[in-house]
Parts: sequence; C-alpha cells; structure tokens
Amino acid sequence: DGYNITHLLHFTNQKKTGSHELNPALIRAQAEAIGLPLIQRNFQSYEVEFQKAAQELRMQGERFDAAVFGHIETHKPLVERICKELNIELILPLWKQNSEKIVSEIIDAGFEVILVSVRDGFLGKEWLGRKIDGKFLADLKNAGTAVDACGENGEFHTLVLNGPIFKKKIVVTGSDPVHKEGYWFLNITNFDLQEK
Repeated sequence: DGYNITHLLHFTNQKKTGSHELNPALIRAQAEAIGLPLIQRNFQSYEVEFQKAAQELRMQGERFDAAVFGHIETHKPLVERICKELNIELILPLWKQNSEKIVSEIIDAGFEVILVSVRDGFLGKEWLGRKIDGKFLADLKNAGTAVDACGENGEFHTLVLNGPIFKKKIVVTGSDPVHKEGYWFLNITNFDLQEK
C-alpha cells in the first residue's frame, strides 16, 4: 500500500512465557533475513514498553508516522490507544478479513511458515513444526475442534522461516517439544540462516 517499513519491534514478556515463547535469537535471525533493523525488548507492560521504544526512536531522530499490527479480531482497543497516544496512524491490514483467505494468500505468496506452539485441547504436539501448506486448512477442519485458520484466539502460533520479502532463509536443524502452561512449544535449539 505504499508504506515504507523501517523497523521491526519484538517483545518478550518477563513475567510469563505465554503462547509466543520463542528463542529471541530466532527473531533476530528473522529480522536479518528480511533486512530490517530490529528493536527487541523485554516487558512487563506491552503498552508502556511500546511507547518507550517509540519515544527512544524519536529521540534518535527517527521519523515514523504509523505502526502496523497483524490483528484480525482481537486487541484493537489496545493498539488504537497506543497509536493515539503516540499520534501515529494505526494500520491493521488484516482486520476483519477471513482467516482462511489470509492463510491461502500466505501460501500462494510463497511464505514458509511453521507452527511453533499449540494450545492443549485444540491441537496436539504432533502439530509442532507443521508447515502451513496446501493441506493445512483441510487438516485443521479434520482435527475436530473449532480452530481459527490463523490461530486468532491463541489456538496456535507460527514462525515465518522464508518468503518473498526474505533475503535469506531460516533452516531449523534441532528442536524438541516442551509442554507448559497449557501449551505445547517447539523448542528450537538449533537453526541456521542460509542464503537463498
């Protein structure tokens, strides 16, 4: 849509592992593979730390007019409040879009995406590392639970390893399943950043 993305922002919650538990080095590798600078922060309050990161960028002379969020159905009041307080535009390109359509577009665009966490009672540990491919939507429907195709309600979380915006690709070379706090996590112990 003509926006120039200048920075990526990643948070790790210090108080709780939660459903997004990933090795922070993977996120750094992802940013390197894409070729954008990454701001990586520990936080106890997402809202407070987001504002601090934005203010620090401004103090360094960086100009930004908007923030992009991938929410489809949740968290809109929070990100609206953050953007309003920072006086920047809120961009929600996926808001209220059909999850199956989004997954199909991701596959068609050539992104390589795997599941890295699944919520107990929705999907089992056998889904960890599963690629989002042409069979993914049918397999989700056959799983027998009401799982949003994008995991919008926390049923699963993903990691993008490669795609058209990547200059390099991430290759997972070692992992094991870990269970805690009602989730199965793919504990990625080894990975390489490779030329495409």
